[in-house]
Amino acid sequence: MATRRLLENVAPRVIRATRAVMGATHPETEDAVQLALIAFIQALPSFRGECNPALFAARIAVRTAGAVRRRSKARNVGHDAQVDVDALHGESTDPGARRRREVVRGMLDDLPEEQAEALALRFVLGWSLVEIAETSGAPVNTVRSRLRLAKEALRRRIATDRSLSDEFGLDGEDL
Repeated sequence: MATRRLLENVAPRVIRATRAVMGATHPETEDAVQLALIAFIQALPSFRGECNPALFAARIAVRTAGAVRRRSKARNVGHDAQVDVDALHGESTDPGARRRREVVRGMLDDLPEEQAEALALRFVLGWSLVEIAETSGAPVNTVRSRLRLAKEALRRRIATDRSLSDEFGLDGEDL
């Protein structure tokens, strides 16, 4: 009974985090939510109580969703549907903005896991550096370094790919 109540309390954050990383229309989003909830229950013995359990669950969801996306990409099980992450953040439903989000989401798949996780928690879910540090067990300066390295890698990727530069409306000086 206690496990059920705990899952009911953390599930909304897990769903939001998973949809933010994968996209609400990705064919494996629901599976990733279930995997994240299972991983959360399995990780509870290692939970040290240094943060809110919902934040701990959301961090696990981000990692799980990233792993599912990478496996899906490796199997070439892409999806052509538009991702409606804008609705999660109350932003416009401009198709260009949605396309750019999907491109960034795909680029996250290519980053080292710790960097992708920090970037997703910070910019997709809006977590503070302290929240990321608490849930990841890393010092705040390490989180800053991970974010810096991730942003540099994304900038390099955009700078070396003309289609990405055009997609984001950037030229060499903007990067």
